Amino acid sequence: MSAPSPPSTSAAARAVLAKELRLERRAPQTLVAMALFSAMTYVVFHFALRRDTVEGDLASGVLWVTLTLAALLGIGRLFVADRDEGGLEGFLLAPVDRTALLFAKAGALLTFLVALELVAVPLFAVLLLGPTPGPGTWLRLLAVLLLADVGVAVVGTLVAAIAVQTRARDLITSILALPLLLPVVIAAARASAPLLALHGDHALTGRWPAVLGLYDLVFGLLAYALFDFLVED
Repeated sequence: MSAPSPPSTSAAARAVLAKELRLERRAPQTLVAMALFSAMTYVVFHFALRRDTVEGDLASGVLWVTLTLAALLGIGRLFVADRDEGGLEGFLLAPVDRTALLFAKAGALLTFLVALELVAVPLFAVLLLGPTPGPGTWLRLLAVLLLADVGVAVVGTLVAAIAVQTRARDLITSILALPLLLPVVIAAARASAPLLALHGDHALTGRWPAVLGLYDLVFGLLAYALFDFLVED
């Protein structure tokens, strides 16, 4: 009688992703912390800038600084439960491709970022944004958000896999993630600024979305090549 074949990479990734989302749904900690942090950051910006509304470059900067710092909370918690409860060691002993864990964790972080933005972006529009963008502008902004989210999810998964092996993981997460995410923040902010201007019905120029797409591709390939070594060590 032949031994059962090991699960495929896609099946293992779906199983781990489903587990991550199920745990967050049962005990929502990461998403709640990210959303509360975003709301408090908007309040701080409101009083620090001494302005009721923002637009253009300033609005884009406020939005992306808030989303990036909130994303760090999700990155820092990505592997903590697996490390503390032995889930990471169990996965490494399983007869599955290690990249399944990369796909699952990046997918989970991407889901958290999208869920965060469903709360944080409308809240930003209500609390701080001066002009009210039209539907076309919102769609273009959504495209920028999704491109940036993919990059943050891939890089955040790599950083979290490195930081969880250390004692000062919270400090290491910020030290490693912020420089690596700087191109994403700059490109996303530059792409978003015209859309958040007073007359925001501008066409989305291809330069900065192309930078985001190239970033996603390069770091996606790097993550695929390096992830096995990171989790094994």
